[in-house]
Amino acid sequence: MRWELSQDQEMYRESMRGWVEKFAPSDAVRGWFDSGDSSDFDSKFVSDGWFSVGLSEDIGGQGGGLLELALTAVELARCAAPSSAWTASVLAAPLLPPDLAEKVLQSGEFAAVVADSSRPLDAPPTLAVSGNVVTGVVASVLGADRADHLVVPVAGADGVQLVSVASSAPGVSVERSVLLDRSRSVATVRFEGVAVEPLEAGAGALSEVSLASAVLTAADSLGAMEKMLELAVEYSKTRQQFGVPIGSFQAVKHAAAAILVSVEAARSIVYYAAESVRTGHEERALHAATAKAQVTASGVGAADSALTIHGAVGYTWEHDLHLFYKRAKLDENLFGAPAVWNERIAEALPLLPNVAV
Repeated sequence: MRWELSQDQEMYRESMRGWVEKFAPSDAVRGWFDSGDSSDFDSKFVSDGWFSVGLSEDIGGQGGGLLELALTAVELARCAAPSSAWTASVLAAPLLPPDLAEKVLQSGEFAAVVADSSRPLDAPPTLAVSGNVVTGVVASVLGADRADHLVVPVAGADGVQLVSVASSAPGVSVERSVLLDRSRSVATVRFEGVAVEPLEAGAGALSEVSLASAVLTAADSLGAMEKMLELAVEYSKTRQQFGVPIGSFQAVKHAAAAILVSVEAARSIVYYAAESVRTGHEERALHAATAKAQVTASGVGAADSALTIHGAVGYTWEHDLHLFYKRAKLDENLFGAPAVWNERIAEALPLLPNVAV
C-alpha cells in the first residue's frame, strides 16, 4: 500500500523542507553541535510558527494532527536539525493544562515528560509520589535540559498518575548528557523532596502520547534514511574505481536499491500509523508499534549500507553522512528498542485461534 498525502499536506511538507534547509544548513548544524547550544534555531522555529503545527488550537497549536507532526519530524531529520526541544514539547503539551501548554507551544517555554527515553513513555514509572512530594532520579530524559516545565509520571495509590513541576523549582536539578548523536540531547533529572501539582491527564493520556512518540521516532528515522539514500547515490556517481563510477557496479546498485525499498515502505508505514493514532483506530497501538519496530530497524540497516557505499570517509567529521548515521542509530533505541515494540506486537497478535473446548 502506498499512502498518498493530501494537497495541503504536500504543501506543508514542501514549505517545511524549504524552511529547514534555509535555517539549518550543514555548517550551521555543525556549529550548534560544537557549541552545544541550538537555542537560536529553536527560537526561530517557535517565532516562525512551525513549532506548534500538528497540535490542537485548544492548547495553543496551529491545528493539524500527528501526520503533520510526523512530516515535521521527517524534515528536521533530513537536515540533522536539533529536535529534542520540539519532540519533548509536542509530546508533553497535550498532558498539560491548556494555558500552560499554550506557553510551551507559543512562547518557547519548552516542556518534557520525565521518563527514561530508552524505554517507552508508558513503561511503569520509576518515581513515586507521597503527599504531592516526589524524590528520586530519572536518567536519559529527552529534551529535559531545555525544558521549563516537566510532566512527571509517578506511581501513586491509584496507579500511574501525572504531576507537573517547573524545572526551576526548589529541589529540582537537571544535568545534561552528551550523546554520540549531537542533534539530540538528554538529561538526568533529580528530585529532592519536590512539591508537585497533580494533572488531570492520567495513564490513558500517557499511553496515547507513548504511541505518538513511537510514530515520531519512526518518522525521524525515515527522514534520516531519505537523506542517507541521497548522499549514497550522489557519492556513487562521483567516486571512481578502476576508472569508472562505483555506481556502475552491480553490488552498489543493489545496496542503493535496497535502501530505496526501505524508504518507500517506511514512508507508508509511518503515515498510516500517524493517521491511525490520530483517529483513534482500534488497532492504533499495533500500528504505532509496527512503525517503531520496523522503520527504526530499517533505518539502522540503511545507515550501515550507506556507510558501506561511502567507505571510511562516511564516518569522518568532514562528511555529512555520519550525522544521519548517528541519528538513525539513536532512533533505533529512542523510546524503546525494536525488540520491546515487537513484544507488544506479539502480545497483540494471538498465535493460535481461540478453540472452544
